[in-house]
Amino acid sequence: MNAEPPEPLRTPATATIPRDPTGPPAGEGQDIKAVPLRHPLRWLAALVIVVLIAMAVHLLVTNPNWQWDVVGQYLFSSPVVDGVKRTLLLTVLAEIVGIVFGVVLAIMRLSPNPVLSWTSRVYTWTLRGIPPLVLLLFIYFLSALLPTLSLGIPFGPSFVEASTNKLITQQVAAVAGLGLAQAAYVSEIVRGGILSIPPGQTRAALAMGMKPRQVMWRIVLPQAMRVVVPPLGNEVISMFKATSLTSVIAYSELLTTVQVIYARTFEQIPMLVVACLWYGVLTTVATIVQSLIERRLGRSLKTPKGDR
Repeated sequence: MNAEPPEPLRTPATATIPRDPTGPPAGEGQDIKAVPLRHPLRWLAALVIVVLIAMAVHLLVTNPNWQWDVVGQYLFSSPVVDGVKRTLLLTVLAEIVGIVFGVVLAIMRLSPNPVLSWTSRVYTWTLRGIPPLVLLLFIYFLSALLPTLSLGIPFGPSFVEASTNKLITQQVAAVAGLGLAQAAYVSEIVRGGILSIPPGQTRAALAMGMKPRQVMWRIVLPQAMRVVVPPLGNEVISMFKATSLTSVIAYSELLTTVQVIYARTFEQIPMLVVACLWYGVLTTVATIVQSLIERRLGRSLKTPKGDR
C-alpha cells in the first residue's frame, strides 16, 4: 500500500491570500476614500470665543457708562502725562537697582566663599518671601523703627546723622522697595544664565591666563545675556505695572494721578480706562525693545551663508 506524500507546508511568504471575487482584478490599485477627522469640540470652543468677543465689543460700544469722551479728554492731559513720566522714571530707577544688585547677588551665590554664597541665599530667600507691597510699606515707615540714620564706626561713634523721615521720601521708598524686591528675582535669572554656559569655556579662559573676574565679565556674562534677556524683559514689563503699588504711599505715578482725578470728579471707570491704556502702551513699547535686543543677541547663533 503506497502512502501519498504529505502536502508541502506553505510559509507566510509563499502563502496565497484569497482574492475578493467582487473586488477589482488583481494588480489594479484601489482608490482610498479619505474621511477628514472631525473636531466638534474645537468648533464649539471657537464659537464660544467668537460669542464672547462679540459680547465684549457690544459692551464697549453700547454701554454709555464707559464715557469715552471723558477718556479722550484726560488721556493726554497734563496731570496724566506727568504721572506717566514719573512711572517711567520709577521703573528705570528701580530696574537699575534691581539689575545691578541682582547681578552682584548672582555672582555671590556662585562664589566658593561660603559667607558670600550664604549671604546671597538668605537675601534671596527673605526677599522672595516678602510681598513687594509689604516691603514698600516697611521701608516707608522705617522711621518708626530707626528715627535717625547714622554713618560711622560699627558699634562706635557716628560721624553723620540724619532724620529717617527726611532721607526716606516717597520716591526713595518707592525705588528702594521695588528695586530690592526685584534684585532677588533678577539674581536667580542671572544665575541661571551663568550656569547655562559650558564650564569648559571658563577653564579654557583661566588656562590662557585670564583672571576669574575677567572671565566672568568678558566671557561668561556676555554669552549668558542671550538666556537672561527674555525673562529679564518680562521683569521689566512687570515693573511698569508694579509701580502702581506705590499708590499706597501717595507717590504721584500714573495710578495715583488718576485716583486723585476721579476722587474729585467721581468718574472712576473712564479714569481707570485711561490708566489701562497708558499701561498697555508702556508694555507694548517694552515688548518691542525686548524683541529687538533678543534679535541683536541672536545674530551670533545664525549660520553664515558661506558655511551652509
